[in-house]
Amino acid sequence: MARKDPRDVRRVTNIGAGPIGGGWSAHFLARGYDVVTYLHDAAEEGPLRQLVETAWVSLEALGLAEGASLENLHCTTDLAAACADADFVQESVPENLALKQALYEMLGELVPAEVVIASSTSGLSMTNIQARCSTPERTVVAHPFNPPYLLPLVEMIGGERTAPETVAWAADFYRLVGKAPLVMERELPGFIATRLQEALWREALHMVANGEATVEQIDLAVATGPGPRWAVMGPCMAFHVASGEGGMAHNLDHFGPALKLPWTRLEAPELTPELRQRMVDGCAREAAGRDFAVLAEARDRALASVLRAVQESRAEND
Repeated sequence: MARKDPRDVRRVTNIGAGPIGGGWSAHFLARGYDVVTYLHDAAEEGPLRQLVETAWVSLEALGLAEGASLENLHCTTDLAAACADADFVQESVPENLALKQALYEMLGELVPAEVVIASSTSGLSMTNIQARCSTPERTVVAHPFNPPYLLPLVEMIGGERTAPETVAWAADFYRLVGKAPLVMERELPGFIATRLQEALWREALHMVANGEATVEQIDLAVATGPGPRWAVMGPCMAFHVASGEGGMAHNLDHFGPALKLPWTRLEAPELTPELRQRMVDGCAREAAGRDFAVLAEARDRALASVLRAVQESRAEND
């Protein structure tokens, strides 16, 4: 059976009504889809609708798609009914492998055969999740960042039995709905963004535990230092541009020896010639021919916009 073109998707089924599942419901509603949300318990409907209505304020400010309406949200406690007419399924149940395996065993039979099933899991592998599913070839990890209705990142990877075309189809669909799909090269515990976030979090906990910094100091340091810069470009390109005309090569050659200083509880990798070259080449690919002056101007313009937005938001809330 042929799979629908991503542009022809009309009905999205969300399984789960917590902060992630509810956030996905709000996002898909704002993009103009009919959304059916499966509830484990009917009592979940009130909190779900409250979450969606809260999100709607920001979504309206950003701009809604044609036909977007809260009236397009439908809730049910009948899993078969939720799946029957789905064009796409986003699963966001709790991070319990046994629970997900049992659910995917049912979804393999209930969801129309051509429909992709994506999991919002924040750390479980699709290879494990799909173990009992009769149609594993159409299952894929699609991990959002919270809140899903505002942050565009979706980290994606298939399992051992996922068909490559499933990942490609899902990535195309997420782009259509305003997301930034990051298709990973291999299954990796914790994915990419969460592992980077956790590294910073662990270091913060160490500093607080050792009396080296307060919670307030750590939050101020990130929010007024690297935080705005990271909103514009990732840490690799930020260091590349910050190093001037010499770029990443200068950064690594100049600061490389400092990687081994005992500043952090995380052990730094050995800065081998191969690792150095990978970093330099990666920055060159991302720069795509743009020189330092062009990159720095674009960075500064975007940073100014981010800082103005933060200042306006704080002024409104004072």
